[in-house]
Amino acid sequence: MIDSIVTGLEDASSSNVAASSVAPVCIWDGIQVNDPEPISPLPAYSFEAMPQYAVGPGSIDSDVMHMVRRLSLKEKVGQMTQIEVGQLIDCNGELNRTAVKYWIDEWKVGSFLETPANHGGKYNWYSPKSFGAFTDAVQKIALERGSKIPVIWGLDSVRGANYVKGATIFPAGIATAATFNPQFAYDAGRIAAKDTRAAGVHWAFAPILDLAVNKLWSRTYENFGEDPYLASKMGAASVNGYQGDYKHDRSRVAACMKHFIGYGYPFDGSDRANRHIAAHELLEYYVPPFKAAIDAGVATAMESYGVVNGEAVTISNYYLRKLLREQLGFKGMLVTDWGEINSQATMYHTAEDLTQATQLALERTSIDMSMVADDSSFANITAGLVKRGIVSDSRLDESVARILQLKKDLGLFKHPYTDQALASTVGSAQDIEAARDAVRESVTLLKNNNVLPLNKYEKVLFVGPTLNSTRYMGGGWNVHWQGPSDAEGDSIYQGFGDTVIKGVQQVTGSVPLYMPGVDIDGTTLIDIDTVIATAKLADKIVVGLGEKTYAENVGNIDSLVLPWQQLNLVYTLARKAKKPIVVVLVEGRPRRLDRIPDVAAAIVQAYLPGSYGGLPIAEILYGAVNPSGRLPYSYPATEAQASTTIWQSSYVAYNPQWAFGYGLGYSKVTYSNVTLSSNVLHPGEPITASVSVTNNGLYAQKESVMLFTHQQYRVGYAPELYRLRNFVKVDLAAGETKNVTLELKAEDLSFWDRDLKRRIEPAPVNVVINPYTQTDLIAVVDLVANANDVLEHL
Repeated sequence: MIDSIVTGLEDASSSNVAASSVAPVCIWDGIQVNDPEPISPLPAYSFEAMPQYAVGPGSIDSDVMHMVRRLSLKEKVGQMTQIEVGQLIDCNGELNRTAVKYWIDEWKVGSFLETPANHGGKYNWYSPKSFGAFTDAVQKIALERGSKIPVIWGLDSVRGANYVKGATIFPAGIATAATFNPQFAYDAGRIAAKDTRAAGVHWAFAPILDLAVNKLWSRTYENFGEDPYLASKMGAASVNGYQGDYKHDRSRVAACMKHFIGYGYPFDGSDRANRHIAAHELLEYYVPPFKAAIDAGVATAMESYGVVNGEAVTISNYYLRKLLREQLGFKGMLVTDWGEINSQATMYHTAEDLTQATQLALERTSIDMSMVADDSSFANITAGLVKRGIVSDSRLDESVARILQLKKDLGLFKHPYTDQALASTVGSAQDIEAARDAVRESVTLLKNNNVLPLNKYEKVLFVGPTLNSTRYMGGGWNVHWQGPSDAEGDSIYQGFGDTVIKGVQQVTGSVPLYMPGVDIDGTTLIDIDTVIATAKLADKIVVGLGEKTYAENVGNIDSLVLPWQQLNLVYTLARKAKKPIVVVLVEGRPRRLDRIPDVAAAIVQAYLPGSYGGLPIAEILYGAVNPSGRLPYSYPATEAQASTTIWQSSYVAYNPQWAFGYGLGYSKVTYSNVTLSSNVLHPGEPITASVSVTNNGLYAQKESVMLFTHQQYRVGYAPELYRLRNFVKVDLAAGETKNVTLELKAEDLSFWDRDLKRRIEPAPVNVVINPYTQTDLIAVVDLVANANDVLEHL
C-alpha cells in the first residue's frame, strides 16, 4: 500500500498549478477589497442523508507506519507543526511563495490554518475559487519540496464555511441548540464541510462542545447551551454532518471537537479565566458532549485554553492522556489551540520557558500537533529535545502516525487539490433555505400579550440597530474572526445575506418604516424626538436590541445588562408613545433586560441567526411561521444568576428570568395522560414515558417534548433540580393530538461520585415533562439498583 501512497504523491506533484518565487515590489496600500470572483451557484444538488453509523479514526495502517519510519527527525517534527497563513502572505496581500518554500524546505511544516482575509490578504472575503487557488499553490509547493507530503489545512468553519465568500452562514451553535432538532446541527455541518472543502481546506475546527455555564462568557453563542444531554445530541449530529463517511466522501472534512475540557465555566466570566470544577462534576456534566462526539467518530480534538482547578490543560497528563485517550477512548489526532504550548511560559506561568513547556506537553500528554502558530519555536525545540534524548523518537512516531493517518483518511495522498466542482454548490438556494429553516425553528418567543403576530395592514414602526444589519445577526466568526468591521459594515456581504427590514418588506410587500433610534454600543440615542413623534402615529413598535460583533476575549464584559441607551430607547418609547412594544433580541449571550420584561408587550429571542436570519424573523413576527424555539440555557434575571443552570442542586433557588426549555408559540399546546410503561426502573431494563400532546390553536405547531428527571433524594449527593434525559420535536396540525413516547434508562440516572466511580443510588424519581411550559406533568418511578455496583471507575 505504501507504493500506492508514493504513486499518489508523484501524480499529485505533476499538477499544473502555477508557482513563482519572484520577489514582489510593495505597491499595495493595505486596504482590503472585495474578491471580484463571481459566485453563481447551482440552485440545488444531491447529498446523503444523516448516516446511521459512525465512521471514525481507528488503528494506524501499516503503510502509514512504514512512512513514519522513513521520515527524518526534522520531517516528523514538521508534521507536528501548524503555521498560520499570515506567515505566507507578502506586502501586496498575495501568496509569498518564497515564504512557503521556507516553511516547507526548512521546517517541513505539515499543516497551515486560517483564511488570508484575517491575516493581511488582499481580499476581505475569499471566494471558493480564490481561496482554493491559494491553498492549491501552497499544496503544490509542499508536494514538490521538503518531505513531499501534502499539507492539511484547518479553518474555523464553525457555522457554515463562514470564511468563504458566498457560503451560507448558519445560526450560531446556541441558536441551533434552541431548535431542539439535531437535524439542523447535521445540516450546518454537512454544508460547512462541502463549502470548506471547495476552498481546498480539509479540516474544520468544530463543533464547539463546551457548556455555556457562565453566561457572561464571550463564547456562549458558539456552543450548544448549558445542558449536557442537549449538547451531546447536537454535537454528535454536527460531527456526522461535517464528516459523514470522510474516508471516502471528498465533500466532507475532518471535524474537531473543542475545547477539551471545562472551558465554559470561567470563574469570573472572562475568556480563558481559570475554572474551578470538581473532578466528579467535570465527568458528570462537561465530559458527556465530548464522549458523544467520540462515539460519533470525531476525527480530531482541540484542547482547551487555560487551566482547570489550577492545572494547565495543555500539559496535563490527566486531561490529555488518561481522561481523553484511556478513559474516553479517543483515537484521533489532538491539536493545541492557538499558541497554547508557548503560553504555558508566556501567559500562565506553568512552565519556566518555552523549552520546558514543549517538553512537558510532549512527555505528559498525547498532543499531536502544535498550533504554534507564528514561529518555528515548537519545531526547533522539539528537535533539540529528541537529539538530547529528553523526548523519545517513539513519542514523535505516535503523533506523526495519527497525523499521516488523518491525511490518508481524508484522501490527501491521492486527491490533494481542490475539487473545483464543489464551488458550484457554494451558496446554493438549497443551502440558504436550510439555514433559514434552522432560524425558523430556533427563534424563541419569550413573552406575548396578544400583540403578535403582527398584521401586515397595521402601521408598525421598526427601531433599533439590529433590525437593519446583516453583520449583527452574524456576530463573531462571521466573515472575519471578530465579524465585519465598522468600515466594512454590511457591504462586505455583497448581497449574500439579508436583514429583518428586508425580510419584513418581503413578507408584507411594502417598505417598512425604520429608524435606527440608538447605536449598537448603547451610548447614544439617535434623532429620538423624530422617533417618538413617528412612534405616536404607529399602531405597534418593534425594537431590535442586541450586541455588536465579538469573539473570545474581545467580547469580555463585566455585566450582563444591555447597554443603558438600548434599554432607555424602550423605556422612552413606552413612556411617550404609549403603544405596544415588541422587543427582538439579537444577541450572542442572554443579556439582562432590566425592566423590559415588564414594559414590553412581547419579547422575541433571535440569538445570532446568521446572515440569512432576517426573513425568518420577519415571518415569525407576521405569523407566516409559528415560533417553536426553546431556550437552551437559563436566562438570568440578576447578575448573581450568571451561572445558574437547570442541573444545579435542587435545594438552591431556581428563579431565572426564563427557565431552560422555555418558549411559547402562537398556538396553545396542552399535555395530558402521562404514563410509564413500568413503575419500577432497573439497570438494563429501559422503560418508556408516554404523553398526549394536543395543539389547541389555529396554527400548525412544532413542539419540543422534553423528558426530565428529578431524583427525590440521593444518599450523600444533592440531586439536581432537573436533568434532561430525552427529547423529540413533533409536528402538530391545528387541533391535532399525538401520543409521544420517550425512553428512559436506569443508567441515565447514574452519577459520578467524588471517588470517580459512576454508580446508581436507588430512590424514587420524578419523571417530568416540560416543567416550565406545562404544570403537574409528573409520574414517579422507583429506581432500583445496588448503590455499591460501579458502572465505571476512573
